[in-house]
Amino acid sequence: MAKKKTPAINSSSTADIAFLLLCYFLMTTTMGSQTGLQRRLPPMPDPNQKVQDQKVNRRNIIVVKINSADRLLAGSKPMDVSELKDEIKIFLTNPANDPNLPEREDKVVEGLPTSYRGGHYAISKGVISLQNDRGTSYAAYIAVQNELVKAINELRDDASMTIYGKKFLNLSEDEQDVIKECIPQNISEAEPKDVAKK
Repeated sequence: MAKKKTPAINSSSTADIAFLLLCYFLMTTTMGSQTGLQRRLPPMPDPNQKVQDQKVNRRNIIVVKINSADRLLAGSKPMDVSELKDEIKIFLTNPANDPNLPEREDKVVEGLPTSYRGGHYAISKGVISLQNDRGTSYAAYIAVQNELVKAINELRDDASMTIYGKKFLNLSEDEQDVIKECIPQNISEAEPKDVAKK
């Protein structure tokens, strides 16, 4: 008796189908975009420029420290991350004109409407110095950064509502530049330290 042939599937076009599926998935899927912290770095100094020591009054600096256990210290007070925003707002505005909080310099701001205090604004000289340990978790670091930026954004919103009657994001680009000059984002970040090794 003759052997019966089993029908086979023609697989000559399988490679073509696999290639088309690969192309389809490559074109239709989206890659996750990485987001980062928005920071404007200072311009590179001129190599011929002489370095001058800038003295900053101690009262104008608040040191925010995060240790390896993700505990937060702002100034000399331990606190929770949720309290940091309000502490920074009080530090930068110095509402009671406390001699231990930053000085304010009354300056003429170009572009500021003269209907608002004759174009003058009391600009805080406050600087936020952020220091963290090498063992600080990324989540704690980002949470602290978010609170610092949130404090500045709220101060900018308050100033823009007072001056222009609109939220900061609803202002024109020129008006936003004026508010940014009135409420600068002075965040200094120190190199992480390894406190455990001494």
